[in-house]
Amino acid sequence: MKEQFSLSFVHMIASAAGCSIKSHATDYDGVDITISSSAEYATYYCPEFELQLKATAQRDLLKDDHLSWTMKAIPFKKLTNPKRFAPAYLGVLLLPEGGWLEQDEERLVTGSRMYWQSAADLGSIGDDEASKTVRLPRSNLFDIPQLQGIMKTIGDRGDW
Repeated sequence: MKEQFSLSFVHMIASAAGCSIKSHATDYDGVDITISSSAEYATYYCPEFELQLKATAQRDLLKDDHLSWTMKAIPFKKLTNPKRFAPAYLGVLLLPEGGWLEQDEERLVTGSRMYWQSAADLGSIGDDEASKTVRLPRSNLFDIPQLQGIMKTIGDRGDW
């Protein structure tokens, strides 16, 4: 259920930001979906990036300035592979305790929030390590303006 909720969360943000989602039948490459834009930027038309999604209700992972997330070595290496053609990102959805969603005739509300980090900024992992704990800054809140900012950075050929 957490996986489906995280996918739905991203779909809502992406749609509101004017982006679309490309689904992957498997996550063999260490990503769950691709988010694309139909906008034209300084360098590219239709930029896109790949996103690995995770979800948790573990509130103790949220620190003052970041969300900690531990990744197994193989998915970590796939996500951070420097030979990736498209930029990759990690997104972790922090779910509220109790109900994940409230709805009435006027609104749909969730206390969930997603934090993200570029795979290029997650660091590296040693060959003998089984996992790595990464930090997703709380300033990297996956919302409409930040998603549009990611697309602009990629579209303007910024660092990723």
